[in-house]
Amino acid sequence: MPDNPNAEIIAIGTELLLGEITDTNSVYMARQLRDIGVNVFFMTTVGDNLGRIGDAISAALDRAEIVITTGGLGPTVDDMTRQAVADAVDRPLEFHQSLYEGIAERFRGFGSKMTENNRQQAYLPQGAILVENPVGTAPAFVVESDRGVVISLPGVPREMTYLMTEAVLPYLLQKYELGIIVARILRTAGIGESSLDDQIGKEILSETNPSVGLAAHHGCVDVRVTAKAESKIEAARMLDQMQARVEARIGEHIYGIDDATLEDVVWRDIAKRGLRVHVIEAGLPGVISGSWDGDAKLLSASQYDDPQQLYNHYAVAEEEVSLRDFAIDLAQRQRQTGGADASIVVLSYPDLDENADIEQGSAIAISTAWNLAYRVYGFGTQSHLAREWLSRWGLANLWRMLRERYGD
Repeated sequence: MPDNPNAEIIAIGTELLLGEITDTNSVYMARQLRDIGVNVFFMTTVGDNLGRIGDAISAALDRAEIVITTGGLGPTVDDMTRQAVADAVDRPLEFHQSLYEGIAERFRGFGSKMTENNRQQAYLPQGAILVENPVGTAPAFVVESDRGVVISLPGVPREMTYLMTEAVLPYLLQKYELGIIVARILRTAGIGESSLDDQIGKEILSETNPSVGLAAHHGCVDVRVTAKAESKIEAARMLDQMQARVEARIGEHIYGIDDATLEDVVWRDIAKRGLRVHVIEAGLPGVISGSWDGDAKLLSASQYDDPQQLYNHYAVAEEEVSLRDFAIDLAQRQRQTGGADASIVVLSYPDLDENADIEQGSAIAISTAWNLAYRVYGFGTQSHLAREWLSRWGLANLWRMLRERYGD
């Protein structure tokens, strides 16, 4: 057996291909496998078609020692995983009376009547190892064959996560001699992916253990450091060493580790220092102020339906000043006259025509006594990008300003 086997995950269900539900199962399983040292090089999604499911499993067995399927173990006609697994490993299905009786008992415990179609859940590929499912009615199973191991789990996320943790991972740890793979995420803000890539450098990004990779999100970039070792202690030591090297190059952009959020970091710093922040939001109420849940004395917010109300209030003609300049002026004026340590202004119109002036989309400005930052976007309130990008940019730059003034 290889020390670090390869696995392939197959998510089964036409609803996944139609975009009706999101496949969170595969992501969860990949992370669990990573943490015990199992490599995942392929993920496949296949609809409810017996031939295609069987082909997907067979193809996966050609390139992986472990194949894990999720979905298709229910009692209906479109639940075809059992037969597809049997076809892929060239074995017949066998009826298990004890399994059938166990399913019936669970229905009685639910106070429900079991219908005849549930009988098909008592069929498993010949020689399969039954995996009891105490949190659902669909039994899972493991088939060990000359081609590799096939593990079939239910598609219901609650059932899948339970069985993955309580049955699959212990089985794999016992069957294979596995190393440990541990990952650490360095959260960055205020810098783009290409700049991070350049500052970290090719010599670090090309290393394989520990490895360093970038993942860009709306307005932020994560730096993932992954180490493979014989123990968690050794993996942690390797992560610490690589993290120190990365921080030496981009430390000024890292706001937190792993589960840290930009919102928590920024507002916690503001609360710790007792700083007062005022926010004006026109068109997108709550885009910045909505992330604050602390002392009301430290944050005040003014909200308007759209920027035109502010133009009218201050008797400013739109043709005389751009949305960007208006946001800057409001931010500076509010900070100077309102006694705030920082003032943030977000102005956003409904989306205009494609050829409209780019400055008539959204604008954000942040004014402090020591700095000023601003940004303009071409999208407006109707775009799904507006809230995420404006919020990320605003909080990231507020964090950088606070760090610039006060340090860590």
